[in-house]
Amino acid sequence: MLKNLEEKFNFYCNSKNLEINHNQILVIKKLQDYYNKNFRSFVLNFFYKKNHKKSFYLYGDVGVGKTMILDFFFNQIQEKKKRLHFNEFMLNFHDFAHERKNKNDQNVINLFVKNLKLEVSLLFFDEFQVTNIADAMILGKLFDEIFKENIKIILTSNTKISELYKEGLQRDQFKPFINIMEKRSFEHELKIEDDYRKSNENKKQRYFFPLNQETNFKINKFFRIITKNKMKHNKTLNIKGRNFEIKNYYERICRFYFKDLCDQNLGAEDYLEIAKVSDFIVIENIPQFDEINSNQQHRFITLIDIIYDKSIPIAVTASQNLDKFISSQILENQFKRTISRLYELTSKEYK
Repeated sequence: MLKNLEEKFNFYCNSKNLEINHNQILVIKKLQDYYNKNFRSFVLNFFYKKNHKKSFYLYGDVGVGKTMILDFFFNQIQEKKKRLHFNEFMLNFHDFAHERKNKNDQNVINLFVKNLKLEVSLLFFDEFQVTNIADAMILGKLFDEIFKENIKIILTSNTKISELYKEGLQRDQFKPFINIMEKRSFEHELKIEDDYRKSNENKKQRYFFPLNQETNFKINKFFRIITKNKMKHNKTLNIKGRNFEIKNYYERICRFYFKDLCDQNLGAEDYLEIAKVSDFIVIENIPQFDEINSNQQHRFITLIDIIYDKSIPIAVTASQNLDKFISSQILENQFKRTISRLYELTSKEYK
C-alpha cells in the first residue's frame, strides 16, 4: 500500500524548487488510489472484487508536468517495474517477432507477453503516441494480452485515448486498441495554464539562432569548451547490418548536422543506438518546417523524444527562435511537445 504520497510529493517539489500545483496534487492522489487498488495484498483481493482498470492514462498539453509526475511516482513504488520509450518497447516486440517469424502473430504475442510478465508487473510509457501503421495494427492484440497477464500500465500522452492515431492510415485497424484502452483505463486530463519549461526561470543557454556567421562562431566556441582535453575518435555504429558513422565524436560528445540525422532514412532504432553512446549532443542547422520537409520533421520529433527520454542535454543552432517555429499541418500537435522539450533540453539547468 502506498501512503502519504501527497506529503512526499510536496517535499519532492520543495527540494527541487518546483511550484506545487493543485491539479498535479490531484493526479498524485489518483495515482495512489490506482496503485492501491491494483496492488492490494492477497488477503484484500480475497475480500474485494479485483479492479479491472489496469491502466492509468494521463493526458494533457505540453509542459504541464506529466513527465515530472511519472518520474516521481516511478521512484515511489517497489513492484517489478520498467520505464521505456514506447518506440523502444515496440522495437523490442518487432525484433522478438522477427526472430520467430515462422510462428503466427497470436503465438508470438503470447510468447512476448509471457516473457514480459517474468520481468515486470508495471510498465511506464511517457508521452505515448502511435505514428507507425505496423504498430497501430498490432497494438489491440498486444495490449489485450498484456492486460490478460495482469500487467499494469501507466501512460502519459498529449491526447485523450479517443484521438490517438487520429487521421492515421487504416485507422479502423486501430479502433480495437482504442476500445480496449477506454474500457481498461482510468483516464485523467492534467490542465495547467503555463508551460513550465518556457518559464523565465528556465532561460535558454544552448540554443543559438539564426543561422549566420556569428551563430557559427558561438557554437564552435561552445564545442571547443565542452570537448577540451577530449580525444576525437572514429565512431561507427552497426545497426542490424547497417553502418552509421559519427564523424565528430569526442568521448561520448557527438556533433551532427540536422541533415545527418533527419535527411537520411533513419528512425527510432538508429536514434536509440546513438543515445547509448552519447552524454551530450550538438545538432546544427535545424531548418524551418512545412509540408515539403514533413518527413524530416517527423524524424526530428522522434529524435528529440528519444533524447529527452534518455535525459541527454543538447545544444543546437536553428534558423529562428523557438517560438517562431512553424510545422507541417499533420504534425502540428506532436511538434508542440518537441518545442517544449527543446526549451528544457537546451536550458542551463538541464544537465
